[in-house]
Amino acid sequence: MSRRHLCRAVTAIVALVGLLGGLAPAGYADRGEAGGADGDLRVSYNFLLSAVTAGGRIDADPPGGNDWSCRPTEQHPRPVVLVHGTAGNKNTNWQTYSPLLANHGYCVFALTYGVLPDALPIQDQLGGLAAMEGSAQQLKEFVDRVLDATGAEQVDIVGHSEGTVVPQYYVKFLGGAPYVKNYISLAPLWRGTKIANAFRLLGKVFGFDEDAIPTCQACGQYAASSDFMKRLRKGGLLVGDIEYTNIMTRYDQLVVPWTSGREPGMRNIVVQDLCKTDLSEHFEIAADPVAAQVVLNTLDPAHRKPVPCMVVLPFVGPVGPVG
Repeated sequence: MSRRHLCRAVTAIVALVGLLGGLAPAGYADRGEAGGADGDLRVSYNFLLSAVTAGGRIDADPPGGNDWSCRPTEQHPRPVVLVHGTAGNKNTNWQTYSPLLANHGYCVFALTYGVLPDALPIQDQLGGLAAMEGSAQQLKEFVDRVLDATGAEQVDIVGHSEGTVVPQYYVKFLGGAPYVKNYISLAPLWRGTKIANAFRLLGKVFGFDEDAIPTCQACGQYAASSDFMKRLRKGGLLVGDIEYTNIMTRYDQLVVPWTSGREPGMRNIVVQDLCKTDLSEHFEIAADPVAAQVVLNTLDPAHRKPVPCMVVLPFVGPVGPVG
C-alpha cells in the first residue's frame, strides 16, 4: 500500500471510529510535556477537536497568548508571533502552540488577519481570506505593537499554511527583515500549490480577477503562476539574516506537491523523516507533537530535547497522551 493510500485509509478509520463513539486518540498533555518545561496550560495535540472547540469562542485569544504585560526573559528574549492559515484565526489555529510556548516561558502573540471587507457576523472572525498584500501590512502593524509592548528588538515567527508566505511579504517588501530572527513554517508553500489553479479557473469563468476572487481573495494567489507568487519569488526568498526553517509532511493534501515547501538555502525538515508513523496532514501538522519539538528546538537550540515518535493520525493527532 502506498503512503497516500495508507493515509486515506487511516483517515477513513478515524472518521468511522468517531462516528461510532469508540476510542478516540487522546492527543493531550499538560505542563508542556513535549519539551519538559513547567507550565499550567493544557496543550491539545488534536487539531480537529481543538479547532472545533475554539470555534465556540471564535473571537477569544488562544490559551497563553496575547498577554500584553508579558516581558521576554534572558533565556527567551524574543516574543513568538503566530500567523494562522486560510479561514483560520488566532484562536482556532493555535490551540497547541500558544499554550505550549507559554508553558515554556515564551511571550506568545497571535493575530487574526485578512478578514474580508464587509464580512458578516462570524465570518468577520475568519482570517486569511483577503489579499495577502493587505494581510502582510496587518502583520507589520501587529509586530510593531508586540515590539513596543515587550521592549524586544526582534520576534520569532511561527506560521502555518498561508501564514508561511504572508510574513515573507512583510520581511521582503515592508521592511520587516531586521525585526525577525527565526521564521518557522508549518506546511509551507513557497512554490505555490496546484489546488489554487481551480480558484484561478473559477475567476476566469465568472469574470473575476484571477488573484482576487471575492469569497477568498488570497486563494488564487497561492498558485505558482499568480502575480503574487511571482513577485514573492523574484530575486530569491532569503532576506537579511533571517533563519528559515520549513517543516513539511508528505501527506499534505492542500500543498500540492508537498515539496513546494522545500526551498534551497533554508532548513528543510520532513516529519516522516523523523518519525515514520507520523501521518499528520495539512491541518494536524499545526498540532503535531513531532513538529512541535522541532519548533521548540529551533527556538531554543541550547536546550534541545529528543524529537518524539509515536503514531500520529490525520486531523486528530497522537494515539494516547504525549509525554
